Amino acid sequence: MSVQKTEHNAEEFIDEKIDLEQSSVILEEEENSPIPEVAAIVSNKDDPTTPVMTFRYWVMAVIFSIILSFFNQFFAFRTNPMTISTLVIQLLSYPFGRFLAAVLPHGRLNPGPFNIKEHVLVALTANCAAGTAYAVDITVIQKVFYGEDFGFLANFLLILCTQILGYGMAGVLRRYLVYPAAMIWPANLVQVALFNTLHKEEDLKPGQWTRFKFFLVATGLMFLYQWIPGFLFPVLSSIAWICWIKPDNLVLSQLTGAGGLGIGAISLDWNNIVSFLGSPLIVPWWAQVNIALGFFIIAWVMVPIAYYTNLWEAKKFPILTPALFTRDGQEYDTQQILTNNVLDDKKYEEYGPLRISTFFALTYGIGFAGLASMMTHTWLYHRHKLVAQWKQSRDHTEDIHHKLMQAYPEVPDWWYAALFITMTAIAIITCEVWDYKLPWWGVILAVALSAIFSLPVGLIQAITNQQPGLNIITEYVIGYILPGRPIANVTFKTLGYISMAQAMTFTSDLKLGHYMKIPPRAMFWAQLLGTVIAGLVNLLTANWLLRSQKDICTEKNHLFSCPSANTFYSASVIWGVIAPDRMFGPTSMYNAINYFFLIGFILPIPFYYLKKVMPNSFLEYVHIPVLLAATGMMPPAQAYHYTNWLAVGFAFQFFARRYHPEWHLRFTYVLSAAFDSGVAFMVLVSFFVFTIRDATMVEWWGTRYDLCPLEGQPYYPPTEPAPAPAPAA
Repeated sequence: MSVQKTEHNAEEFIDEKIDLEQSSVILEEEENSPIPEVAAIVSNKDDPTTPVMTFRYWVMAVIFSIILSFFNQFFAFRTNPMTISTLVIQLLSYPFGRFLAAVLPHGRLNPGPFNIKEHVLVALTANCAAGTAYAVDITVIQKVFYGEDFGFLANFLLILCTQILGYGMAGVLRRYLVYPAAMIWPANLVQVALFNTLHKEEDLKPGQWTRFKFFLVATGLMFLYQWIPGFLFPVLSSIAWICWIKPDNLVLSQLTGAGGLGIGAISLDWNNIVSFLGSPLIVPWWAQVNIALGFFIIAWVMVPIAYYTNLWEAKKFPILTPALFTRDGQEYDTQQILTNNVLDDKKYEEYGPLRISTFFALTYGIGFAGLASMMTHTWLYHRHKLVAQWKQSRDHTEDIHHKLMQAYPEVPDWWYAALFITMTAIAIITCEVWDYKLPWWGVILAVALSAIFSLPVGLIQAITNQQPGLNIITEYVIGYILPGRPIANVTFKTLGYISMAQAMTFTSDLKLGHYMKIPPRAMFWAQLLGTVIAGLVNLLTANWLLRSQKDICTEKNHLFSCPSANTFYSASVIWGVIAPDRMFGPTSMYNAINYFFLIGFILPIPFYYLKKVMPNSFLEYVHIPVLLAATGMMPPAQAYHYTNWLAVGFAFQFFARRYHPEWHLRFTYVLSAAFDSGVAFMVLVSFFVFTIRDATMVEWWGTRYDLCPLEGQPYYPPTEPAPAPAPAA
């Protein structure tokens, strides 16, 4: 997200001395952060007497954490998923906090006005509950695709340890990634600016709306509008008008259908637009340009060329799908090659090798390239800054914010150590007691990989706002060590990848608390509270939907087809059942995919030197890792999701930002939160009033799903033999 115009400029900070009972800190005259962007946004003042973990905090933290974790897990199962961001909670908790301060009796339960520190802590707790637990997908694919259920306790323990392990790592990382001024964490500056904006009286012109009034009106309007594409007229969600011209033309359907490459397809459904990529209203325009360029090159140039030249027998399969196939294009029945959910070599030889769509294979290749390019890009563009700031962090250079934080008792190291050891032990016990087929040493290896990579990844993210993912590496490693074990593969990936990702989330939140002067021990308990609530609510919501929805996570259920869980399942088969040696090894037809590691490693180099030769040109905005990550959500995302997302992004992040900057600054983020909220309320009302009772809209042309019937069909029907494929370049 781009950094908003700051509410405080560095010149506005007046000289001040603080002499409080809780603090012996004396500010030097005009002392501020040595980082200009931090000095311009983050206040260099603090009042340690400000109440934080009040009764109001506990009420709002628990309520909003439950709501957010339920909403996001519920929407994760939907065919067009969406995520309610913490921004919504930031906006809603502000008037709710002020309301509680007004109605509660004054005293210990209501110690004065609702303050900014309470507000920050509520948002941070909710932020820990915002992301759906990755391990829930393990439970889903076990029940739906592998026909096994270890029970609620096993599921919850796995979720708990994978979500909290990273917190123990954050305790070590804080010395290097939180305390030093050099560790900026740019995304947090946006949050600081928003909190300051909400708690500062708005300077309104006559007749001008407050942000909160704008939020309420926009939410109500979107709630009413969403009934049209979401229930009454679903065709508006994906208007593949070019395909409708001649729906019986296979190539036209593949290129222009919503289930194909989506050329010209239009969506008038906000849920559809934000379902996989998040809101386009908060992504800076330079990043959207890179995403657009990457999408165009990969989805509309590389994929059609590869498909229609029949690369890797492409024409036997649909042009865009995460599904798994046999050699003749039939659906791959994984159960035919498993015994007790472990690969049976004899059955595999009889049934035949696994085939995937060319686009799916290229997606993995692009993922390899993106990971390698991140390393090269970071070294070329940020090595001097990283080295300098690493040296500074080792010196424990204290800026004003670190000095102010000395007023509060720090969290003892043994708290974090105990948490880390306990969660590792729970992970080992869970995998040993229940049949996850991941031995104790596999758990330790996964945790070790996560711990080893956490500091270098954190250094990169703290400076560049980019996080290299470990999901591909972890799948690769365990796929070679323990081939043929799908549940072991996804469990290892979750322990290795999500533990690191959670460590980055926790560390980032600790830095936000550092900027806003939240007592560290309050942060500790707030983060644990949000994480535990989220894990419990995520699992309860998933189990409820798995029991109540018929044919959930299949194509038969149009509302709850679980695109992410299906892709997760496909990955478990590719990396776990078949394993990387068979799938991408020397004897595989997809072996060329491995060269993408080298391509990604080299690609940033010419652009780096071209920028030196041609400074101040368009090359300044080319960011190879962002470009390569453009199609990272495809599949399960469809091409038309990207085109409509980019169109809306252009309207707000380019046009509105350039030609209506004042309106953009005041209302764009608020509008994004309002639209998300309006859609969420509509979908839930629709679900409980109609869907759960098996009531549907009266069938008419606007409710049909077959207006472009060939968009998901292969070029060669499965029953017809295809000609020999073109050799892999």
